Amino acid sequence: MDEMALLKRSGGPVTRGRLRRELVDLGLRAGDTVMFHTEMSAIGYVAGGPPTVIGALRDVVGERGTLMVTCGWNDAPPYDLTAWPQAWQDAVRAEHPAYDPVLSEADHNYGRLPEALRRWPGAVRSRHPDAGFAALGPAADALMADHPWDDPHGPDSPLGHLVAMGGRVLLLGAPLDSLTLLHHAEALADAPGKRFVEYEQPIIEEGKRVWRRFRDIDSSDGAFDYSSVVPEGLWPFEVIARDMLAAGIGVEGVVGAARSHLFEAGDVASFGVAWIEEKLGGGRGVER
Repeated sequence: MDEMALLKRSGGPVTRGRLRRELVDLGLRAGDTVMFHTEMSAIGYVAGGPPTVIGALRDVVGERGTLMVTCGWNDAPPYDLTAWPQAWQDAVRAEHPAYDPVLSEADHNYGRLPEALRRWPGAVRSRHPDAGFAALGPAADALMADHPWDDPHGPDSPLGHLVAMGGRVLLLGAPLDSLTLLHHAEALADAPGKRFVEYEQPIIEEGKRVWRRFRDIDSSDGAFDYSSVVPEGLWPFEVIARDMLAAGIGVEGVVGAARSHLFEAGDVASFGVAWIEEKLGGGRGVER
């Protein structure tokens, strides 16, 4: 979309000051620890791009507040590496660079803000290559600490820490289906048919490059089969988030040109667990 179209969408430039005012109107406060997801084009023409958004968020949460994003790893080896011809696998295993929290780019599919935040001076990135996060602010170290290699969305993950700290989640123009914290709910939920995946990626351990095997819920295709309770064509997180809003959890507002939402992290996690267990039934998850 060209600049004029974006300007018309947002009724003029979206400046740092305008973002600050509208974020406060939405309910963001000084001292908040907030995980945010952003769709820049939905906001309109942001004068200055990602640094303007991060600057406005920092203005609002202040020196006591902390910002958090989901990162992943843009150039991670593919999950289906083991299906490649052996010679191709051997070449990748021999020379694919190890994950480096400082150098490895955030997943481009998450937009421009995660890469911008994780490169910000003072930002802290978690050690997990695939399910990694980054944070900036006084709570960053605690949020990112000891990210488990396995169960990286579970109780000891950055998402679990966010909930324990009484953090919040901001969807700044991002769609409801981008509510990553619901992966934490999936990890906690006790419902049948829970799906897991295992994969290998290169990391540095004790100064050496090694290929490590990781285990997680299936966050790509879904930790559960939601087909019986979610209409075809919809990602389950959108349905859960809609039901959450209908139950009075979270607030909606407009920032720039974007419909935006602000949630309490604990409410998202508890509602998500209850929704999954009610819709899919109780019982222990069945691994695959």
